[in-house]
Amino acid sequence: MKLDTSQIVRPISIVGLMGVGKTTIGRRLAKKVGLPFYDSDEEIEKASGRSVKGLFQEYGEEEFRAGERRVIDRLLHGGPIILSTGGGAFIPDDTREILVSNSLTIWLKADFDTIMERVGRKNTRPLLDVPDPQGAMRKLMDIRYPIYAQAHLTVMADGGTHFQTVERVMQAISAYQEDECAS
Repeated sequence: MKLDTSQIVRPISIVGLMGVGKTTIGRRLAKKVGLPFYDSDEEIEKASGRSVKGLFQEYGEEEFRAGERRVIDRLLHGGPIILSTGGGAFIPDDTREILVSNSLTIWLKADFDTIMERVGRKNTRPLLDVPDPQGAMRKLMDIRYPIYAQAHLTVMADGGTHFQTVERVMQAISAYQEDECAS
């Protein structure tokens, strides 16, 4: 099954928990299909001149999410792109509605051990800056996985190389395109 990149007529948004590889896979996918790549966290940092962690600390999660929603809405109205979102971007109803209505949403899903190994590599995760990061992650998974399941597609991201994950994403998009054309 080969992805017909000429059929990509709307943005593709990658959602999922921190550490699943949204940015890495998004960059590689964008390069492979010849579309611009954006990371919503990077765009928020550019617009505000502050780090995501700093914004969380100074303004709180609610204000951060409002800014995130505005950035995502702006990015999705500029033609086909690949967008990697922050881990919590898909959770608020209004932002999720913007993503689902204006892009093809792909949930990159990984298991607990894979995510914990990946997020342990750097200390930039405000929601894990707590005494029990493993407990916090389990709670996030319990709350968020049913919401992420509302994405158009789900692709496993906990096994194999980045290249293999990009291939799985491209196969999922191709199958989705075929289903849409058949309808």
